[in-house]
Amino acid sequence: MPNKLQEPELLPSTIETIDSGFYEHVNENFNIHVVTNGGFKKVPVLWMATERAYQIKSDKSLRDSVGRLKLPLVTVERTSMTKDPAFKGSFQANLFPFKDGPRGYRGGTVCIGRRIMQDKTRNFANADYNRANNGAGTEPNIKGNKKIVYETISIPIPIYVEIDYAITLRTEYQEQMNDIMTPFIRVSNAHRRVMIEHNSNQYEAFIQEAYAMSNNISSYTTNERKYETTINMNVIGYLIGDGKNQKQPRVVRRENPVQIRFASERIIVQDEDGEFRF
Repeated sequence: MPNKLQEPELLPSTIETIDSGFYEHVNENFNIHVVTNGGFKKVPVLWMATERAYQIKSDKSLRDSVGRLKLPLVTVERTSMTKDPAFKGSFQANLFPFKDGPRGYRGGTVCIGRRIMQDKTRNFANADYNRANNGAGTEPNIKGNKKIVYETISIPIPIYVEIDYAITLRTEYQEQMNDIMTPFIRVSNAHRRVMIEHNSNQYEAFIQEAYAMSNNISSYTTNERKYETTINMNVIGYLIGDGKNQKQPRVVRRENPVQIRFASERIIVQDEDGEFRF
């Protein structure tokens, strides 16, 4: 039995996809642990866009009895987004959606795949063979078949955006801050680029050189001791389609016409004797 034709995996790429990929990369790929009073534990990563009421109720282990966040902690926040017309990625031209033909309403701009529809092509070959041989035989010769049905898959043009994220590291002790910062400095080796992934989409992320550090150890007050370091990362992402506001199909499939037929018309005439003749 031949294997079933594998369908291409065409998952969406939206702003939420990029945010999810960045958060998962910080939380899972870095997988930062530090030594605390309770032992060697993983540092929780918190997405700052979550509503505070939900944040408090969903994970009560993040806060103490008076509602303050427990340290150490890593927070992730999206700070800005830029669409630079000068940066178009691999599509330098301004491509417009397909609007020609009777199926132009479906849209689609970039062709990402083309394959032969074997079952429909075989049906045309069998029909031509049976018509030429009055239905005799079961093994048609399809070497000269020119009626080949292709399926073309197209998607909207990817729009590239630059998204800035701020990763804030918060600890109570200098030693913990040193342990958390080291993976961020070492992960990109001698350059600044790292790759993040989500749902088969890959995005380039660049760690900025400067690390903004602050603390309150010189202030003799009743506030808790706190060390903070902010690391900025720039992600180059792409958006395919309009997400939930997409009016046309995001993935458009078209098949080429291989034969055009015109239906013949017949006229029925009634004679005087009441009989119908064609």
